[in-house]
Amino acid sequence: MSARDGGPPEVAIVGGGLAGVTTALALQETGIRATIYEARPRLGGATHSFSRDGLTVDNGQHIFLKCCSAYRGLLARLDALDRVRVQDRFDVRVLTPDGRAGRPAVLTARLRRVRAPGPLHLLPALAGYRLLRPPDRLRAVGASLALDRLDPADPSHERISMGTWLAEHGQGPWAREALWELFVMAALNARLDGAALGPAAFVCRTALLGRPDAADIGVPAVPLGDLHGTLPAARIERDGGRIHLNAKVTAVDAGPKLVVNGSPVGADAVVVAVPHRAAAALVPEEAAPGRARWGGLGSSPIVNVHVVYDRPVLRVDGTDLPFAAAVGSPVQWVFDRTGVSGLTGGGQYLAVSVSAADRWIDTPTAELRAVYLAELERLFPAARRARVTDFFVTRERHATFRQSPGSDALRPASATRLPWLFLAGAWTDTGWPDTMEGAVRSGLTAARLVRRHLHRTAGEVSGR
Repeated sequence: MSARDGGPPEVAIVGGGLAGVTTALALQETGIRATIYEARPRLGGATHSFSRDGLTVDNGQHIFLKCCSAYRGLLARLDALDRVRVQDRFDVRVLTPDGRAGRPAVLTARLRRVRAPGPLHLLPALAGYRLLRPPDRLRAVGASLALDRLDPADPSHERISMGTWLAEHGQGPWAREALWELFVMAALNARLDGAALGPAAFVCRTALLGRPDAADIGVPAVPLGDLHGTLPAARIERDGGRIHLNAKVTAVDAGPKLVVNGSPVGADAVVVAVPHRAAAALVPEEAAPGRARWGGLGSSPIVNVHVVYDRPVLRVDGTDLPFAAAVGSPVQWVFDRTGVSGLTGGGQYLAVSVSAADRWIDTPTAELRAVYLAELERLFPAARRARVTDFFVTRERHATFRQSPGSDALRPASATRLPWLFLAGAWTDTGWPDTMEGAVRSGLTAARLVRRHLHRTAGEVSGR
C-alpha cells in the first residue's frame, strides 16, 4: 500500500550503500516508509566486510576526518559513535626509504597539529617537516597560505590540476610527492597531476587549513560490515522500513514503478543510489537527457594489500602505531587491523591502502607479495624478523570516479526532470569528493527533495 492507496508514502531506494541507507534513515525519521532494493546479498556498497580463515576483513581501509560532519551525523543516528576511534589531535608519522651513504635506512617525520587557530595549527609541522629541506619547508608554508586564499568553487580551477598549481607556487617534484600528494591522493584517489584543482583545494582548505581539529583522523573500531550493514539494517527495519537483498532492479519506469527481479513494484518516489554506470542504465532518458555523459566520470582503482605477521611490526622510533604513511614507496598508508579483524595469538594484521592504483590493479598477487613484503621490511625493521602467516589482496577496480579536471561538470544534481525520481551517491554533485562523507551528504539531499516532492503531491491531492 502507498500514499495513492491511502497508506503512508512509499519510497523505493535502489542501492544499499551509504547513500541509500542514509536516504532511508533520514526519510523514516519523518514518518516516510522506505524500501531498499540491493542487488548484492549485503548492505554497505563499497564499504563492506567478509570472512577469511577466522578473520573479519574489510574490503579496504576507510577513514574519516572530524570535518566529515554528515558521516559523523550518520554514526550518531546509529548510536555508533562509540564504535569508531578519533584522534585527540591530528598526528601522522611519515616514513621514506633512504639508501644514501651515511644515513639511516628510513627517514621518519611527524606531522602533528598544535593548539592554535587554523591555518596556524599546522604551520609549525610544515616548518619542521624533516622529509623536506628547510627552503622547501618555507615554500610549502607559502603555498599553504596561498591555497587558503583560493576559492575552490571558481570555475577556472576546474580546468587545471593540483599538480600544475603547486608547481606554479614553488613546489618541486619531491615536495609535491612527499607532502601534498600524501593527502590529496588519499582523499581524491588521484595523483596530483590527475587531480582537479577545485576538489583538491577544497580538501586542503577544509581539512588541513580550516578548523584546527578538522583533519583529526577517525577509523572504525568494528568491521565495516557491522558499521555500514548490520546497524543500519536493524534501524531501518525497526522503524518500519524494508530491505530486500539479492533484489536486482533492471528498470525504473513511469508510475512510478521498478522492475525488481523481473516483477513490477510500485512506489510514490524513487531514489537511484547506485554508481554512475549503473545509474545511467536505469534512469529514463526523459529524466536525465545528459545521462550518457556520466560515463565520462570514469573510475579510479584502489588496491589493498593485507599481511598477517606472527608478531607486531608496525612500530616507528620504538612506538607502536595504529597507522603510518609512507612516501617514495609503493606503500602509501598502512593500518593495524589486528583488533578489528578478531586476530588473536600475538600476531599483527596490517592493511596497506594503495590509492590511484592503476599501476597495480592487474598485477598478479605473487608479484604484489614480493614488492610489498620487501617494502614493509624496508620501512619497519621488526618485519624483517617476523614470519608472514597470511597474505592476500583485495582490488576495487571502480573504487571512485576519476576526479580529474573537468569532472565536476559531469556530476548531476540529485533532482531529475521527473518530479518523483532522484539520484544519490558520492558521484553526484555533493560539493565533496567521492568519499563516505560525499555519499552520506547525497543521501541527505535526496531525502530532503523526496520529502518536498511528497509534501507537494499531498497538497495537490488534498486540494482537488
